[in-house]
Amino acid sequence: MSSQIIFILNGPNLNMLGAREPEIYGTTTLEDIKTLCMRTALRLNLEIDFRQSNHEGDLIDWIHEAFRQKCAGVILNAGGYTHTSVALHDAVKILSCPVIDVHLTDPTTRENFRQTNFIAPLAKAHFTGHGAQGYVLALDAMKALLG
Repeated sequence: MSSQIIFILNGPNLNMLGAREPEIYGTTTLEDIKTLCMRTALRLNLEIDFRQSNHEGDLIDWIHEAFRQKCAGVILNAGGYTHTSVALHDAVKILSCPVIDVHLTDPTTRENFRQTNFIAPLAKAHFTGHGAQGYVLALDAMKALLG
C-alpha cells in the first residue's frame, strides 16, 4: 500500500445515510459520498481508501493500519464515537500524519451530549455542517496540508 493514500474512515450508522433521519442528514447515501470522494481525489491526484464500520474496534484497527502503512493522512467521521470514545482518541494520537475531522451536521447546534468531541483536539482541520460537501472540503484541505 502506498504511503500517499488518504484513509477516509466513517463510523457507526453512516451506512444508513439516506434512510436515517433524512430531515437531519438528508437523502445522500454513503455510497454517494464515496463516489463524490473518488471524483474529488481524482481531481486532486490523491489516492483514497474509503471505509465504514459500526464497530469501534474496526476504526481503531484501521487507524493502527494507517500508522503502520505511513499513510499520507486520515479523514475521520467518527459518527457517535466522536462524543464517547476515549479509545478512538488514543488511537488517533498515535498518528503522525494529518487528521481531519468531518461531520455532516454541526454537532455544536445539536443535543448537549454531542458537544464533546474527543477527535477535535487532534485534528488539523474540522468540517462540520457542510453535509457531503464537507468531505470535498476535507480532501481539498488535505491536499493543501500535504503540499
